[in-house]
Amino acid sequence: MLDIVRHRNWWFALSGITIVAGLISLFAFGLNLGIDFTGGTIYELKFPQAVSITQVREALEEQKINNPTIQQTGEKEIFIRTKIMNKDQQQQLVDNLSQKLGKAEVLRIEMVGPVIGEQLTKQALLALLVASLGIVIYVSFRFEFKFAIAAIVALLHDALIVVGIFSILQREIDASFVAAILTIVGYSITDTVVIFDRIRENMRLKKKKEDFADTVNKSIYQCMTRSIYTPLTVLFTLVALYFFGGSTINNFTLAMIIGVLSGTYSSIFNASPIVVLWEELKTKNA
Repeated sequence: MLDIVRHRNWWFALSGITIVAGLISLFAFGLNLGIDFTGGTIYELKFPQAVSITQVREALEEQKINNPTIQQTGEKEIFIRTKIMNKDQQQQLVDNLSQKLGKAEVLRIEMVGPVIGEQLTKQALLALLVASLGIVIYVSFRFEFKFAIAAIVALLHDALIVVGIFSILQREIDASFVAAILTIVGYSITDTVVIFDRIRENMRLKKKKEDFADTVNKSIYQCMTRSIYTPLTVLFTLVALYFFGGSTINNFTLAMIIGVLSGTYSSIFNASPIVVLWEELKTKNA
């Protein structure tokens, strides 16, 4: 049986390399911010016959318009959001769609700023801060403060991994990405707390001569089946959604896939070993 706890430096190094690569990409290339964060142009169009989102997307791709947001508001009505365009570009978009899909009636064309994105970012950061504080209080009360710190480090690990990989891949960051990050935080802490709970139970039952690291390692293995099987069932669904769910939820699904994998890894290989490291440093300095 692999001693996960005593080989923790390997797991920490793997996490560190991945996070550093993401941070380098963030500083060098930044994030590919979507319209939600950069602002854009909104079109509301009505066609003479029923049209689908796929038809509109294909027509826009032929015009080299990348990453538009398209929603069906009625059988013949389509809502489109693109990057900021001037009046000539706006007219060209409408004319090209009319040629491909039938004469389009313009119901509305508006320019929007990044206000929604700024508000969303602030609210998301506030939500993460409140959630982190709540986790620290709850885990400290139910377990110990060292467990709370380990849980927060694991959550920070997961968020940085997802953001870093999206920066490396230059995938678009939109409102759904923020929702994915918040979902990943909730998913990851649940898996971590399950292992912590088993550690606490085994601490009550452990033999006097049994080392704390051995108890933690045994607890991790006792939860291993649950820690692997549960994410697998989620991943089957997410992979199916990624390939067959359409481009609208593609980025959200990819973020969730990365987050579930990272959350499973951090729960097993990072959170609990951090608790052991804390305990060893505390004993050494006592």
